[in-house]
Amino acid sequence: MVKQFMIDSAHSSLGPATLLTDSGDLCGECPVWDATSQKLYWTDCVGLKFHCFDWSSGAYRTLRSGLEIYGFRINQHGGFVITNTSGVWLWDGTNEPRLVASEAEGARLQLNDCCADSTGRLITASFYYNPAGDYELGRLIGVDPTGRVRVLDDGFHLANGIGLSPDERTLYVTDTVARQIRAYDYDAPTGAVARRRVLVEVPDDEGIPDGLAVDSEGFLWSAQWYGGCVVRYDPDGSVERRIPVPAKQTSSVAFGGPELKHLLITSAAQSEKLPVMPRGYDPDCGPFGGGVYQADAGIAGQLQRPAAIRLPA
Repeated sequence: MVKQFMIDSAHSSLGPATLLTDSGDLCGECPVWDATSQKLYWTDCVGLKFHCFDWSSGAYRTLRSGLEIYGFRINQHGGFVITNTSGVWLWDGTNEPRLVASEAEGARLQLNDCCADSTGRLITASFYYNPAGDYELGRLIGVDPTGRVRVLDDGFHLANGIGLSPDERTLYVTDTVARQIRAYDYDAPTGAVARRRVLVEVPDDEGIPDGLAVDSEGFLWSAQWYGGCVVRYDPDGSVERRIPVPAKQTSSVAFGGPELKHLLITSAAQSEKLPVMPRGYDPDCGPFGGGVYQADAGIAGQLQRPAAIRLPA
């Protein structure tokens, strides 16, 4: 058994995650909790499905099939803001999405995960990773409420989970292939970033960092693809605990439930064989995942900030 399934007992006071709903996702991603409706939304970005789980009834349903969604946030103006491999879009949840932007400063927007700040700005990042050959590096992108798109930084191999500290002074961005979670000084009124540094460097005998969430204490929870766990890091980047998940391809995490103390964790059923797999990892033997899991975090998360994006004038 490889190291990513070994849990440090000194930092693992909570039990493993259990199955919430078996959605059979090829690549479940981007769980978003709606505290108003007490519903969880998430996407299967490979299976092209968009799901909803009703906390009160315990039932889930697929709201849309055939629409590519890699990241999204609830939009204050109605519906959702979504990111995918062709740009940023507004989607009312029923009709066809409307394009906000497909490029930024001449660079095409092939986008992955996202989050929003208190001004309604969307923060996302592009990825062009190609394990078979050369590829350009991705960029960190800000989408203002007016629909204006700006490049904030560059140099990402495979940009992934993005989150903000509770005071919004620190922005966290994952580079999965680099095995890093990076931190920036962040200015919410302007959307500017500064002082990029590496906060977390995941060892190459563990899984790779994927989606993340930041709790109310300012600690990061990072889903570890190939690792079968969610890792909690303190604001200095040290491992505080690990929550085991019965899915080797653990993909993303959010806080939900009535008190925001449930970890809601997506996973992926389709095995991905990448050069960044940890030593000893078996990509041919599961369980890989596909369902959504839950665990009692014992700590409250933050409400995910909604976006407030309009189409450009």
